[in-house]
Amino acid sequence: MKAGDVVSVYSDIKGKCKKGAKEFDGTKVFLGNGISEVSRKEIFSGLPELKGIGIRMTEPVYLSPSFDNVLASYLFLQNLPSAVVTHVLDPQPGERILDLCAAPGGKTTHIAALMHDQGEVIALDKISNKVKKVKQNALLLGLNSIRAFCFDGTKALKGDMVKDAEGEPPFLPESFDRILLDAPCSGMGQRPNMACSWTLKEVTSYQPLQRKLFTVAVKLLKPGGVLVYSTCTITLAENEEQVAWALTAFPCLQLQPQEPHIGGKGMMGAGLSFEQLEQLQRFDPSVVPLQDMDVDSLRDARIEDMIRLANKDSIGFFIAKFVKCRSTQEPSK
Repeated sequence: MKAGDVVSVYSDIKGKCKKGAKEFDGTKVFLGNGISEVSRKEIFSGLPELKGIGIRMTEPVYLSPSFDNVLASYLFLQNLPSAVVTHVLDPQPGERILDLCAAPGGKTTHIAALMHDQGEVIALDKISNKVKKVKQNALLLGLNSIRAFCFDGTKALKGDMVKDAEGEPPFLPESFDRILLDAPCSGMGQRPNMACSWTLKEVTSYQPLQRKLFTVAVKLLKPGGVLVYSTCTITLAENEEQVAWALTAFPCLQLQPQEPHIGGKGMMGAGLSFEQLEQLQRFDPSVVPLQDMDVDSLRDARIEDMIRLANKDSIGFFIAKFVKCRSTQEPSK
């Protein structure tokens, strides 16, 4: 293969293709055709600094355009539910907001933008490289209200009542107006995803961590404050079961209706009432009948139906909104 050759591109589903192999009969998915920008020899030269475009796609299977580095200081590309969740949080100018698991900063920067960059947005993540990414995105978008810290969210609650140093973590109880907990999860709603490598042990490992983070979030939230819990997964255990647990574990919390409400209602099976399920928001791409749909049939469809269909053809995602009705602080004796 030389630069300028027309080539076909496939995804190696199981990761079995050996580097430099000239033939491969394993499981693969066709992604499209393109023109090679570099030769085979250059690709496999072993030079670590080789970066950029290897194949310029001319006939991709997926026709969505690339928005990479398009108006980078003005636009931040997000999946629809990821943008919806910040509107559900509804941050207001002048408030103090906590994004408990913030990286890479898409929701953090969206929060600051909705607040017109007035107030304070604290962003936490325990991986330093991810925190750098949050800071880079805030700088790129010209947002000054964001303060990002490399800190474990499960330890964000201050043990004593001594005031935190210059607003750094850990924080005093009931010191935030609104909190977003976009929790670490099994990520089973992410798309496109051509292969599933999760084990049952991995999928079931997230619920205890999510509950630790949720407990911290409740204690950091002011009375009357809003807590939004979200995941990019579709399991009952990480979503509706967590809501049922939270309402039992924290009587101070009340489930709230969401605006905008674009996704479907919650899934049955966690003991929540029909009214409570209606207050949840679940994006489930499996309900969209696109796989066997005749594209030509869409040409006569109403624009409202097209938008509704497009809104549901998203990643799998879950959103729950709570308000804290009273203090969780022990009364002083």
